[in-house]
Amino acid sequence: MEFGARSEVGRVRENNEDSFVVSPEMNLFIVSDGMGGQASGEVASRLAVDTVLAHCCDRDSTPASNSSAARIAGVSGTSNRLASAIRLANQAIQRAARESAARKGMGATIVAVRCEGERMSVAHVGDSRAYRLRNDLFEQLTRDHSLVAEQVRHGELTDQEAAESDLQNVLLRGLGIEDEIEVDVTEELLIDGDVILLCTDGLTREVPDDEIASVLRNMADARQAADRLVETAIRAGGRDNITVIVLRPFSQTPGALSRVVRFGRWLRSFGNQP
Repeated sequence: MEFGARSEVGRVRENNEDSFVVSPEMNLFIVSDGMGGQASGEVASRLAVDTVLAHCCDRDSTPASNSSAARIAGVSGTSNRLASAIRLANQAIQRAARESAARKGMGATIVAVRCEGERMSVAHVGDSRAYRLRNDLFEQLTRDHSLVAEQVRHGELTDQEAAESDLQNVLLRGLGIEDEIEVDVTEELLIDGDVILLCTDGLTREVPDDEIASVLRNMADARQAADRLVETAIRAGGRDNITVIVLRPFSQTPGALSRVVRFGRWLRSFGNQP
C-alpha cells in the first residue's frame, strides 16, 4: 500500500486537535478529529487513534481474545475487530474525561480503514470521511453523523444550504458523547487504480469534491497528493485543522508487470511536478 499523510493546524486555530496513524505493516490507517477546545480535543483524538491501533495489534497477536461487544452480522472478522477497537476508544475517552474536570465533554470523530488482500474494511463515527476515486467516479464511502447531513438526507436542506449552515459542527454521533456508540462498518472491494482518501472536515469544508478528485486523479504519488490537498485547503482559508491520508493499493499483478505498473506511476508523478 503506497500512502501519503499530512496534518496541519491551518491558519486560524492555535493548536492541532487532529490525530492520525499509519501502520503499513498492518495495512491500518486512522484519522480522528478532536473536540473540546483547549488541549482536550487533542487528547481525545490521540486517545482514539492510539486505542484503535493498540487493540488491532493485540487482536493480531491474540486473535482468540474477547471483543468489547457482540459481533456485527454480515461482515468479516477484520471489520468486527475495527468496530470493537472504536468502541474501546469511546470508553477510553470517557474515562479520561471523568478523570479531569478540564477534559469534561471532550470527544472525537474517527474514520479507519484496514485492508486485507483485495478487501477493505471501513469503520467510522462522526463526520471524518473516507472517499474512493475509481476511474472518473469520486465517491464518499462514509455517511456523516451530523445534524445537517441528516437534514440533507431527509430533504430538509440542500447540499448548498448545508454547506452554509451555522449548525455544521453539531454531531449526532461521536466518540466520548454516549456510554455506548454505534459504529458504521462497510466493506469494499479494491481494484487496481483505486485511490482512497481519509480526511477531517478541515479539508472538505474548504475544498470542493471536484477539486479534491482532480488532485487525486492527476498526482500519481500519494505523498505529493496529500501535500497538495492540505496546501489547497490552507490557501482556501484554512479555518480548521486539516488532516489527510491518501492510499494507493499496489497492483495485484505479480512479478515484472507489477514493477512496470509502479514505475509508470512514478513517471506520471514526476511529470506532474510543478
